[in-house]
Order: sequence, then C-alpha cells, then structure tokens
Amino acid sequence: MTKSEFVDQVAAESGLSKGDAGTAVDAVLTVIEETLKRGGEVNFTGFGKFSVAERGARQGVNPQTGERIQIAASKVPRFSSGSALKKAVKG
Repeated sequence: MTKSEFVDQVAAESGLSKGDAGTAVDAVLTVIEETLKRGGEVNFTGFGKFSVAERGARQGVNPQTGERIQIAASKVPRFSSGSALKKAVKG
C-alpha cells in the first residue's frame, strides 16, 4: 500500500476529506520521526512501539574486493508489534 492509498483509506474510515486525512497522516509521521530523533519512543498499546536502537561498530567485508572494512556505530529505528496487531495478522 502506498502513502496515497493509505490516505484514501484513512479518509474513508474517518469521514475526513482527502486533504485533511493527508494532513493528519503527515502530522502523525512527523511526530513519530521527531520523537525518535530525540531518542524517545512512541507506544500505541496493542498496536506496537517505535523506538531507537544502538547498532555497535563492527567489522564488515567488501564483497567485491574481500577487503575488511570497519562499519561505524549508528542509531536505527525499530518497530515492535503489539499483541493485538499480531493476533489480527494471524487471523
């Protein structure tokens, strides 16, 4: 599903216009992004939790040359699904 299809479905479910639904979806995504940038987490009970994880520095191998390279530490976004979402997907 693309973002525009998602906005269309949000508009249909909520009774909002497509423009208002698009603004609402953008606002939700922006709030999640800004919270993760600050190192926080966003928890939707039953749905899941967005958080930031630390990925440590590690050794890697360039597949073309076989040369060992150092991969720097980084922060990555994570999503852990909640029990209600797992049950809904399972059927």
